Amino acid sequence: MTELRTAHTADLAAAELAAIRRLMDAAFDRVSDDTFDNTLGGVHALILEDGELIGHASVVQRRMLHAGRTLRTGYIEGVAVRADRRRQGHGALLMAALERVVRCAYQLGALGASPAGALLYASRGWQLWRGPSSAMTPDGIKPTPGSDGNIYVLPVSVPVDVSGGLTCDWRPASLW
Repeated sequence: MTELRTAHTADLAAAELAAIRRLMDAAFDRVSDDTFDNTLGGVHALILEDGELIGHASVVQRRMLHAGRTLRTGYIEGVAVRADRRRQGHGALLMAALERVVRCAYQLGALGASPAGALLYASRGWQLWRGPSSAMTPDGIKPTPGSDGNIYVLPVSVPVDVSGGLTCDWRPASLW
């Protein structure tokens, strides 16, 4: 039996967090501690099959700057489906659960997509950010051209110009 569950990080047991980490390590050929940490502190969507974790994604709060405004952003992290369960609709199920959270709690949704993931996000109405990206760093705002073409947004309560600039807040590991 397949079950979708959502829970805040605070409501996940240590064994569940360890299962999420194992799934991410398998899906992404190992992740750093900082990368895993970036998935924590928000709402997780979990797909369980007969009690075993086969899919995960989370949404965490971040701040983005766009057009002179600071936007409360629901940032999607750690979207992973077990290899033998991919292309069966699990990614869409995870995203639907988190998109509800984004639409109800944030001004903007954002994520950094892999080439394979980009097809899923675009099919769900996420828009490719076509403008330049940057990050607020300890040394000021710095361009992040390596992320251009991989950032997708889901406008919720504010209009955005996807050809304009978008600046993310600072964090360890991948900025986007």
